Parts: sequence; C-alpha cells; structure tokens
Amino acid sequence: MNREDIRIKHVIIHILDPTIGMPVLSDTELEYGSEVAEFLKEHIARIGSGDDAKECRFYREESEVYRLLDAYADEDFVSVSKEIAALLYGIMQGNIDIPSADLVVVRFKEGDDEYLALLKMNYKACYTHRTMALADGEGNSNEMIRHKSILPSESQRLTEAALIRLDDLALRVIEKKYEVNGEKTDYFSFLFLKCSAHLSHKSKLSIVSRAVDSIQKEGFDETERYEKQMRAKSIIQEEIEENGGFVVEELAEKIFGEQPELKVAFQDKMEKYNMVKEEIQPQSETTVRKFQSQHLYTDTGIEIKIPMEQYKDPRRVEFVTNPDGTISVLIKNIEHLEARL
Repeated sequence: MNREDIRIKHVIIHILDPTIGMPVLSDTELEYGSEVAEFLKEHIARIGSGDDAKECRFYREESEVYRLLDAYADEDFVSVSKEIAALLYGIMQGNIDIPSADLVVVRFKEGDDEYLALLKMNYKACYTHRTMALADGEGNSNEMIRHKSILPSESQRLTEAALIRLDDLALRVIEKKYEVNGEKTDYFSFLFLKCSAHLSHKSKLSIVSRAVDSIQKEGFDETERYEKQMRAKSIIQEEIEENGGFVVEELAEKIFGEQPELKVAFQDKMEKYNMVKEEIQPQSETTVRKFQSQHLYTDTGIEIKIPMEQYKDPRRVEFVTNPDGTISVLIKNIEHLEARL
C-alpha cells in the first residue's frame, strides 16, 4: 500500500482511557490539515505494506464490528465509529493490562478500494513544559511536567490496528498480546474484532528459517554445518530477491534435495503449521534485511559480516578447510581498507 495513493475522506478520534471511568467519544469529525493527513497516511501505509499484519476474516455471526460495517454508509461514519470505540473501551475497562489509547478511525480510499482504518494509538509518557502566570501577575513561571497521554510519533509502529476493505470486509490486523483473565491473549482480534487470523508473512518466514536451522543442526556435524547454513540463507535470499518469495515445498527441495531424510524431517515440521504448500511473499525491507548478509561468529570472538552478493562471488570471499579441520576465511581483492572507531 503506497502512502501517495491514499486519499483520506473522514477522520474521527475517540479517547479511550479507563482511568477516567468512561470513554470520551467525539460527536464530530476531526478537522485536519496536511500534517495530520500525512501522519495518518504514514501509519496506514506501514500497516498495509508491512509483513507484521495478519490477513483475517470476521466471524460473521459473532462479531458486532462486522454487523456495524456490513450495513455501513458514509453518512453513518460518526455513529458507527462511536459504537466501535465503545466496544473496544468495554474490553479495555475490564482488563487493566491493555494500555489506554486514542482510537483514530479513518475512512479512506487507496486505488480503487475503499477502506476503514481502526488505529489504536497507545499513550506514552513524555516530558514537556508548561507556562503559568505568577500569583502577583508580574511575569511567568516555566515548569517541566510529565504528560502521560502522548500519541505515537509518525515513525513509531502501532501495536494494534486494523485496515478493513469495505467491499468484502477483509481485514489486515496487527496486534500485541496482553493479559486477559490471567492469560496472554490476542484481544484485538479475538475479543474486539472477533475474526480469524492467519500467520503474518513475517511470522511464516521466521518459522521456516528456524525449522531449516534446526534440521541442519540435527543433520550435519559442526565442521560442515556452517557451510550448509550459509547456503540455505543464500537460497532464501535469492528466492526473495528474484521471485518475491517462495513456496515452502519448493524451497525444501532446493535446500534439502540431496538429503531426502532431512527434507522429510523439514516437511514434518512444516506440517505442524499446515505450511508445506504455503507461499511466503514478504514485502517489507525490514523483514528480509537479515537475509541480505551473512553474519559469522568465530570461537575466538571475531565477528564477520559479508554482504550476500560478496559471499556468492568466489573472487571476493573464499572459505578454506585446513588439514587440521579448522576453517580459514579469505577475503580477496580488497582495493581500500578503512578502520572506524
């Protein structure tokens, strides 16, 4: 989702602070300028294009939010947003671990699609100043105070939010677990939106990476494991760079094709997550960044970071297994060397 393609139509903000004892719901839309619009677009675009979001579907018979949006019309924007905010506040009020926040509801268009965004902006505490007149009226007194209701900055990632496409009511949800009735719970999807959630691309990529690493630790001894791990990382990076992602089953063949028993063991792990035939297509640069370089750590305390394109070029880097079983890393054809403090 490109922020430049986002067109905001309506915005409203509701204050959900259980310490007050009641929600402070707005009866009018927010009058916003270009700075606020850019602030909202940045958060919306990050959710729409990031890999943290989960693709979800409402439980139609159970979800009150679905009922409200199924009959939604733009003339009902204010009233619907207030009902949605009241639902969320009711959950927050009964569970003190869920942080207080402002709920910003945004009606927007991106391309040809119409959306509603529910942005829960959790408060953070920051220091600011306050100016007060002196008692005698002769001058001012400047003070420093701790403000407990500061909203997230434009660069800060929200931890709970949803983008809802209005034509089919499909959702993209980001959330964080909080303690509800003594148990860590995805309350935003499970209790508030009442929708089913699939794993995010970021979570699926992490599961695949951990499974590959685990199988290689079990299948290879220490002297050859490092080479297999680097090769696997190189294959994953190449698939993402050239094809935008991979199918887990096909990746298993490329990594473990010459070791059928390890391939079966890897697929058994993927079967537990129902991911054998899963297609993983990460979009965010942050998600795939760790695959863009090889990080090596020696038993002597040396750390080496090798960009992936350099690792693949034998004219630049060579790994040599010595007769005594130790390994040497040869970095070749260096034109300039610089030391940094």
